[in-house]
Order: sequence, then C-alpha cells, then structure tokens
Amino acid sequence: MNRLWISFIEGSRIALSALWANKVRAILTTTCIVIGIVSVTAMNTITDGVDRSFEESMDMLGRNVVFVEKWPWGFGGEYKWWEYRNRREMELSYVEKLRQLVPNSTFVSASASRGSSARYRDRSVDSASLVGGTSSYFHTAGLNIAEGRAFNETDEQRAARVVVLGGSISDALFPNEDPLGKQIRIQGQRFTVIGVLERRGNFMGVEDNDNRMIVPISAYGTIYDLRWGIQLAVQFEDEEMISEGEYEVIGAMRQIRGLDPMDDNDFAINQSALFEQEFQSMKMVIYGIGIFLTGLALFVGGIGVMNIMFVSVKERTKEIGIRKAVGAKSWEILLQFLMESIVICLVGGVIGVLLSIGVTQLLNQIFIAYMDWTTVLNAILICTMVGILFGYLPSSKAAKSDPIESLRYE
Repeated sequence: MNRLWISFIEGSRIALSALWANKVRAILTTTCIVIGIVSVTAMNTITDGVDRSFEESMDMLGRNVVFVEKWPWGFGGEYKWWEYRNRREMELSYVEKLRQLVPNSTFVSASASRGSSARYRDRSVDSASLVGGTSSYFHTAGLNIAEGRAFNETDEQRAARVVVLGGSISDALFPNEDPLGKQIRIQGQRFTVIGVLERRGNFMGVEDNDNRMIVPISAYGTIYDLRWGIQLAVQFEDEEMISEGEYEVIGAMRQIRGLDPMDDNDFAINQSALFEQEFQSMKMVIYGIGIFLTGLALFVGGIGVMNIMFVSVKERTKEIGIRKAVGAKSWEILLQFLMESIVICLVGGVIGVLLSIGVTQLLNQIFIAYMDWTTVLNAILICTMVGILFGYLPSSKAAKSDPIESLRYE
C-alpha cells in the first residue's frame, strides 16, 4: 500500500513536470477538455435552472388549486378552439355556488386580468398586468402582503378604489418613497395604494410575477367588462385532495350550468399537473440534445488526450526502459502515464469550471441557469473518467513495452 501511494505521488509529480515541459502541447490538449467541460457544465446549469424555476413556478401556480375557465390550457394534441369559443363564459355568481357545492374547498375565488398602465405624478408603467379579484384571490393565488394590507369583502362589496401593487410596480412608481396611502391612476381612474405584495420573481424565468396590480373585482368591473374572461379558482387543503376535489368541482359546475347527464362539459378544468406533464416531455428533449452535444464535445476532447498521450509514450520510450531496468513494475508505469492523462483532464476541468461560472452568469441573463456544488463535483468526476478511459490505451502500451527494446530506442 505504501508503494502504491508513493507511485501515485510520484506519478502526479512526473505528470505535472511533463505538462510544464511541453506547455504549448498541454494548452492545446487541455483546450479540448475545457470546451467539453464548459459544454457539460453549461448544460447542467441550464437543466438545473429549468428544474428549480419550474418547481418554484408550480408552487406559485398552486399545486392544490383547480382552475375553472372557458378555455383549457393548450398543451399538445388538437386544440379545438372552434368548439371552446361557443362555450358560455364564467360568471361571478359561481363563486358563492361553488363554496356551497364543494364543501371540501378551503377558498374559492374569481379573477380577471388585462394589460394596463399606471401613473403616479411624472412616473408611469405602461405594460403592467391589472388583476381584478375577489378578496379570497390572495389565498388561491398564494400571495402574501409585504407592506400594508389586502382588500377585504367590504372593499369588494362597495367597489372601493384600492389597489395592491407588485414589487416591480412599486419600484417603478415609488423608487424613493413609501407607496402606502398614495393615489395612482389606472386607466385614468384614481386608486389608493393599500398594500405591496411579497416578491415572487419570474414564472418559468419569463413572466414577471411582480409586475401586477390587484384591485377588487367590482372596481375592475368599472374599468373593463366582466361579461368575459373570468377565471374561477378552487383551493383545497393539500395536494393529496386535488384528485377527489377535481371531481367535486366538475360535478358542482355541471349542476350550476344545468347540464344533462349526456351533455359534454361546457367548461375547462385546469391545474398545475398539466404543466408538469408537458414539462416532462419538453425536459426529455432538452436533456437528449444536451447529452448528445456534451458527449460529442467530451469525446473530441478525449481523442485529443489519447493522441497526445501516445505521443508522450513514444517520446519517453527510453525513459520507460530505464525505469523497468531498475525495477519499476508494469503497473507503476501504467499508473504514471494514467496519472498524466488524468492531470491533463483535471487541469482542463478546473479551467472549464472557472469559465463556466461566467458562462452561467451570462446564460442567466437570457435564460434560466443555476450552478451548485454538485455540478462542479460532476465536472471533476467526468474529467477523471475521461482521463482514465482515453489514457488507458497509451498507458497500457507503455506498461507492456519490452525494457530491452525500449533501451535500444533512439
């Protein structure tokens, strides 16, 4: 065991000396590995970022919420819009009926939304989302108040001109002052700011969840028509109740709509599980492409390492003969050159990981990317495996060489 450890240390020292003696060759060889590791790490950061963002987005959407709408969420297959367009719209009165007919629900809300603008003095936001909701909307949407308060049923009943702002809207309109109590103009009408939402970030890395304003749905109805675009949301205690709860909601809606047993549903039941099913299919495609591209990059890098190791073995044939002549075992020669191959790959891997930090920051500006310690560990392990796999044949050739023939080599 002691001899093995000494051989390991000595092999590493010789490998580093060989790299230092052939700097240009080492740089060219490690460049291939650097490209491969940057590709692997970039792919990992993207997939990890997509996974994290998806999980956070599903939590935002509500895993224990059933949405009732006129239009189904369209994912894959044939989207029969010509049938859906003839369906009756959701009505605000359905909220109370669903509360009564679905006793297992914890909250039932209605909401509608449109793009809108907001202004405060000389500052304005032109592309905000204006949401009109019932007082229970904050529960079904999983929204928390950071400052002030949410509006209540009293505000809703009297169509109070009050508004709760998302963080992005608050920053844009009130960069250096407290927004609470201030009046802003929404579509030309004055609304008093009574609260600011906790920040939630982006939905799937694309839509800014903090770029919205929430007003009582009755006040929303004074700006926009409530005869269309209403979404109902039925929340249950936990995710385990969602399957049974979905059937309760369907039964309640059929009763509310007065449908006969043989009639098809004239409404859509949507939930986050639809996103998850579609995401799994999309993720498999992304992973498949990523594995192919990163595998190709590492294969090219590995071929470069193997080529340079064959050259190294050829150049040091006489050295191999001398070492064998003074008692070096074949496995020690194998370990020496294998360590050189691994060191080349590890040097390239470290440089690749360092470059990947910057690449991750760049990718995060245009997409979703996340790097953690497991990504770095995987990169190091991959480098070691590439060094072993592609360095074994040259190392084996060196270990099996005849010492007499090696000593005669010029």
